[in-house]
Amino acid sequence: MPEYFIFADIIGITAFTISGFLIAIKNNLDILGILIAATLTALGGGIVRDAILSAPPFAFTYLHPALTLTITITLVFIFKIYKKDSIERGWIFVVSDTIGLVAFSITGALMAIDAQFNFFGIVILSFITAVGGGVARDIMINQVPAVLISDFYGSIAVIVALILGTLNIFDAINEFSILTTALFSIVLRLLAYKRGWHLPRVGW
Repeated sequence: MPEYFIFADIIGITAFTISGFLIAIKNNLDILGILIAATLTALGGGIVRDAILSAPPFAFTYLHPALTLTITITLVFIFKIYKKDSIERGWIFVVSDTIGLVAFSITGALMAIDAQFNFFGIVILSFITAVGGGVARDIMINQVPAVLISDFYGSIAVIVALILGTLNIFDAINEFSILTTALFSIVLRLLAYKRGWHLPRVGW
C-alpha cells in the first residue's frame, strides 16, 4: 500500500478513537464499554470495507491499527481529554470526528479505486469505511446513528469519493491532490457544523 494510504489510515484511527472515547464518556460507559466503543468507532468501518473486498482485515494483519488505537487511548487517559469542560470537549469531538470521517472516506475511496470499482462502488466503499464504525458504536449504545441525523455528515464521504473518483479518471491522484481533497473536506464539514447546514428533511 502507498505511504499516503497508511498515513490516512493512522490519522483516521487516531481521530475516531478519540471521538468514540468521548461518546462513551458522554454515555457513562464503564472502562470496558469505553474500550469497545473506541475500538468499534476506529476499526469497525475498515473491517466491513475489507470484508466487502474479500481481503484480510487491515486491523488483523498490519501492526499500525492496533498500535495506533492503543497509543491514542493511553494518551487520552494520560492527558485527561475527557475531563475538559463541555464546550471545549464538544469541539474536540467535532474536530476529531471530522478528521476521522475524511481520512476514512479517503482510504475507502482509494481501496475501491485500487480494486477497479466503478463510481458507485467508490462512493459506497468510501461511505461504509467512513461511517461503519460510528454506526456500530451508536447501535451498541442504543441511539440513532449520527450519520442519519447529523448535519452534512455522511455527505462528506460522498463528496470525497466523487472528487477522488474524478481525479482517478484523469490519473491525477497523488499526495498533493489527496491532501487538498482532505483539507477541503475538513473545512467544509466544520463550516457546515458551525453554520448549521444540513440536507433537506421531509416533514409530515
